[in-house]
Amino acid sequence: MRLLIVEDERRLALSLAKGLRAEGYAVDVVHDGLEGLHQAGAGTYDLIVLDIMLPGMNGYRVCGALRAAGHDVPILMLTAKDGEYDEAEGLDTGADDYLTKPFSYVVLVARVKALLRRRGRSAQPVLRAGELAVDQGARKVALDGAEITLTAKEFAVLEQLALRAGDVVSKAEILEHVWDFAYEGDVNIIEVYVSALRRKLGSGRIVTVRGAGYRLVSGA
Repeated sequence: MRLLIVEDERRLALSLAKGLRAEGYAVDVVHDGLEGLHQAGAGTYDLIVLDIMLPGMNGYRVCGALRAAGHDVPILMLTAKDGEYDEAEGLDTGADDYLTKPFSYVVLVARVKALLRRRGRSAQPVLRAGELAVDQGARKVALDGAEITLTAKEFAVLEQLALRAGDVVSKAEILEHVWDFAYEGDVNIIEVYVSALRRKLGSGRIVTVRGAGYRLVSGA
């Protein structure tokens, strides 16, 4: 899952990004409304955390512009404002949820997960490849009914393969969704996580397609 945080309070934005990355999400951060609108329109995000009081363009306008352009990505609005009229304005522009500062980080994570689960129900919350089940909502993996313990990054890599089970998924596509845009390391880091997944799921479950990427197959 890839998230975008649009927040001009840099310490808060970086703190949120650090915490959400620890939860296993890939997180991009921008600090300006216009930049946020551009990034949201150009990138492929599963959820946007959007502040209202932003330089360049406020969050209401960013949200409205995204909805007018046909983007249905879930949007969680953050603001120092409170009151039912501010909340109503945020929701009327197309936001999916609203959180007033100061807020509990635990509550924010719970709201993020709830929005992602809600979005997943309209798609397919449990991905299957033969006897392998990847539960996107609970972030759990089972093989032949037995739960397999994965790290957050291992789960995220497997999720990308499971979303397109049977198809070849390139390293670049996995990087785009599992690592944020600031990642400048070696693309071969993916090989490390694929090797770990093979040890836990069976060596034949993830097939290397030389020069193209990886394919998740139904049988090991």
